[in-house]
Formats: sequence, structure tokens, C-alpha cells
Amino acid sequence: MMDSRQRATALLVAGCFFMEMLDGTIVATAAPRMAAALGTTPAAVGLVVTAYLVTLAVLIPLSGWLAVRFGARRVLLSAIALFTLASAACAAAPDLGTLVALRVLQAAGGAMMVPVGRLLVLARTEKSDLPKAMAYVVWPGLVAPVAAPLAGGLLTTYASWHWMFLINVPMGLVAFAAAWRIVGSGPQGSPPPLDLVGVLLCCTGLAALTWAGHLVAEDGSGWPVTASVTAVAFAALAAAGRHLLRAPHPLVNLRTLEVGSFRESVTGGSLVWMVITAVPFLLPLLFQEVFGWSAVASGAVVLFVFVGNIAVKPATTFLLNRFGFRRLLIASTAALAVTVAGCAFLTAATPVAVTAALVLAGGAARSVGLTGYSTMAFSEVERERLRDANTLSATAQQLSAGLGVAVAVIALRIGTVLASAPGGAYQVAFLLLGALCLPAVLGAVRLHPTAGDAARTVRAPGGAAARQR
Repeated sequence: MMDSRQRATALLVAGCFFMEMLDGTIVATAAPRMAAALGTTPAAVGLVVTAYLVTLAVLIPLSGWLAVRFGARRVLLSAIALFTLASAACAAAPDLGTLVALRVLQAAGGAMMVPVGRLLVLARTEKSDLPKAMAYVVWPGLVAPVAAPLAGGLLTTYASWHWMFLINVPMGLVAFAAAWRIVGSGPQGSPPPLDLVGVLLCCTGLAALTWAGHLVAEDGSGWPVTASVTAVAFAALAAAGRHLLRAPHPLVNLRTLEVGSFRESVTGGSLVWMVITAVPFLLPLLFQEVFGWSAVASGAVVLFVFVGNIAVKPATTFLLNRFGFRRLLIASTAALAVTVAGCAFLTAATPVAVTAALVLAGGAARSVGLTGYSTMAFSEVERERLRDANTLSATAQQLSAGLGVAVAVIALRIGTVLASAPGGAYQVAFLLLGALCLPAVLGAVRLHPTAGDAARTVRAPGGAAARQR
């Protein structure tokens, strides 16, 4: 059973995850007001989002090496302090250039907070307690993309854009105090030499791919530029993959993908993350642009995704223990595919209760699915390889979440080409996003029936709890 310190550490990491994810999405809502205040255009304010997400993608692979070199506790405390101070400085930024530079600093803190914090959780948690620990850690990342548009709208309407950054200050202070009190030294030792070639190739590839995703999401970016950046991204990532498989001490150890359950959590989980971040972007657009709903009505219905997340959370560990990872992932990814595709058949005449029920069911499916993937990821990884697995998993997760809006925009643009009726573009987009879940369903079907059983606790015939091995 998890003790109080383990639960507190997991909740601390959950809070850090929430801050990081919220800051990645909240600014988009306030772009027009920020542009007016800073004397620039809403398109230029997009740099504030892009700089943050690119920096996260670039620096997360370094988190594992830094945790060993300087100690996980020291890195975590420094990361929370940097994120909090940079947030306060962002609120005081006098112009766009200064704000973008400070967002890079803020993201540097965010890139270290969650991976290093999660490594501390993994290092102290027994395999059988992983479902509970990861349930704590995962759900804030599911809530943030849903809450961000409403929070950003409320703050910019009734206060000012500065408060989007100032709200991080009290949360950061609480997180720092909690980390100082409850976090021990964590994994530490003499790290291997830093893989500088891996740093160069990985950072270039991840930065270019994240930038390409945001060029796609912006109107008028220009396809020649987007195609060029995308080509650089794939070339750098291909070279990085080749190097990482041959280097004696790679920055990111791709050999951890030899573990089947971990490999599926990275591949299938990445697809699910993209769909999860794409849907909260598309739903408000559908409700407001096609159905003619107000922003308040739209935000209220989208919040049912959050209701679904929270409602199913107490049952997630029981479901994993009762049915196993393979069956639960098949069910949750299939349910996610059905609920996302089901949004294609919503119309302005659909009863609000039916729309809310569909959105709620989708929220429950994504909560169960991501908790399953996040837990199974480390269930069969040896403790000496946890750092490598955690780094790779965190990098894939951040990249997928960062590309979610780009995937939604691409699906919507394909829909615009294929459909001419009002709302037809959204129908095609939701169907494409539902189809994107299908490879994850097939990957779950291919899992071994006992995959992840090391992290399960089942009831023995006599009624006592027995750990699966």
C-alpha cells in the first residue's frame, strides 16, 4: 500500500503537471487581448505558445541525465522555483519579445518538473501500487486542456491577461514548500558522459517537429515553410534514432522499447494523447461556429469531459486489477474512438443532455485509457532502466500533447476539402480523429494477456489480496 509520503509526492507531481499543461494551452484564449495590450497582432502572440511548447519538447530528454548528475530533489526544487519566478516575470513583461524570452525560461522549469517528479514517484512505488500512483499523476494533464479555455476566458474578461501567469505564483509557492518538506534525495549517482550528438539531433528534431505542428495550426503560415521545417524535423529525428541505437551512452535509450508493454504504452499512448488534446480544441469551435452557442454554453458542455475524468477516477484502479491492462485498454481505446467519432453526428438539434452524455463518456474513456497506458509503461521495466524509460515516455507524451491541436487543424482542413455542407468539415474531422484511435485499439489487442500484471493486485480465492507476478 502507498504510504502518506508516497501519496503526497504523487499529488505534488500531479500539481506540477497541471501547471505545466495549463500554461501550454491557456494563452491561446487570450491572444486578441494580449495582442492589443502589447501593441502587436494575435498571430504574433502565437509565439508565446510556440516558444513554450518547443522548449518543453527540447529540454525534457535532458531531465533524466540532470536528475542523476545533480540529484532529483535539487533539480525538482530548482525547476519549481524557476517556473514560479518566470511566471511572475511573464506577468510583468513590457513587450512581446521579453514575454517570449521569459516563456522559454518558464518552459525550462516546466520541462524538468514533471519528468523528474515522476521519476521520484516511480523510484519509491511498488509495482502493485503503480495504478494508484499514476492515477494521481495523470488526471491533471487530462483536466488542464479542458479547463484552460474557460479559465483563460474568465481571467481575460474579468481581470487581465497578466493573471494567466500570476495564478502560477501561489501554486508554485505551495508546490515548492511541499517539495522541500516531503521529497527525499531520490536517484543520484555518477552519470555517463552527456551525449552531445544525441542532444543536438534530438533537440533539433523535436524543436522542428513541434514548430511545424504550430505552423500547421496557424492560418497563413505558408506551406513551403511548413514543409521545409517538417523535412528538417524528420531528417534530424531519423539521424537521432540511428545515433541513439549505436551510442554507448545515449541521451534517450531506445532499447527500452524492447519491453513490449512499454513499447505499446509509448506508441498507443501517443496516439491517444493526440486525440485527447485535439478534441477540446474542436468541440468549442463546433458548438460556437456551427451550432451558434455562446462561449459560456460551449464551455459548460465541454466541461463534461472533466466530469467524466473525475467520475471514473475512483474506479480506475479496481478496473485495472479486475480486468487487466489488455482488456481495459481495448475497451477504453475503442470507447474513445466511438465517442470521438460520435461527435460527428451531433447537430444543433441534438438534445443538450445527449451531447453532454457523449462528451462525459469520452472523458471517462480517455481517463481510464491514459491511466492504463501510464501505469503499464513501467510495470515490466527493470528498476535500473526506469530513468531511461521515464525520459522516453515523458518526451513522447509532451510531443504528442503539443501536436494535438495541429492534428485537429489538419483533420479540419481535410474536412473542408471533402465536405461542402455547413458543419461537414467538423463531421469529417471527428471521424478522422476517431479513426486515429484504431491503431491504438489494434496495439492493445496484440498485447499479451498478462501484460502489466506485475502492477496488478487481485483477490485470491480465500479473499486476501494477492499480487500478480
